[in-house]
Amino acid sequence: MDRVAQSGDLRIDVEQLDSVVVCESTSSMVCRVSDGEQRPFRPGDVFLNANPGRPYRIRWRCGEVLLVQLDAGLLHQVVSPAPGRRPAPVRFTDLQPASPVLAEHWRSAARYVRHAVLGNPEASRQPLVLGTAARTLAAAALAVFPNTALTDPARQDRRDASAPALRRAIAFMEENAHRDISPADVAVAAAVSVRSLQLAFRRHLDSTPAAYLRRIRLERVHQELRMGDPRRETVSRIATRWGFLSHSRFTAHYRSVFGIPPSRTLHD
Repeated sequence: MDRVAQSGDLRIDVEQLDSVVVCESTSSMVCRVSDGEQRPFRPGDVFLNANPGRPYRIRWRCGEVLLVQLDAGLLHQVVSPAPGRRPAPVRFTDLQPASPVLAEHWRSAARYVRHAVLGNPEASRQPLVLGTAARTLAAAALAVFPNTALTDPARQDRRDASAPALRRAIAFMEENAHRDISPADVAVAAAVSVRSLQLAFRRHLDSTPAAYLRRIRLERVHQELRMGDPRRETVSRIATRWGFLSHSRFTAHYRSVFGIPPSRTLHD
């Protein structure tokens, strides 16, 4: 993530990038040419530079632009197929948000990561926090910009969403909750696609993989709080180690599970 301002009138030709670059103009007029289409953008607009691997041209007048560069591999972590199936490359069919509401969704997601993650020295050093933030932005990009990634489970995905696959997924989560694991990692361990994984949790537990992993990590935080020395540890430091960034959200989740605030567990 970067915030770039300049005072000139730049014309930039890019042969190709293998990553996805999401731009938000805050005070600049930008004109982009990609695949023969020319499109101007005003302050407040959100747009993609181009599809990964495609050339593009930018004219950037003086002003500021917020940039988020996402590795293309992050997109596949969100929509990864089952092991043994060939992954289809994700291609964006439109470089503008599908609606103004979705454009605002991107702004909110990027603003949250910029301030709450990168603006927090403690959080920005935690692999669990950084990994979750990166996948959050990748998922937001797929939700905001029209693309070829399928979101509905296919017939094979529905067949694979079985109880044994769910048990494999849970076992992997339990063993690796301390690591920065993605939905794709869990799906590979369960030998199913990400869509099958999501369907299995919804079908058998009325939950999601992310919610279940959060519950496991809440249990680990609870254990550390019970064993922690309040003279040396803080709730915030322990929660951040386990990937919980927002103190208010963490406290609400903790209270809903254990019935008391986390500070009481640490100090009892």
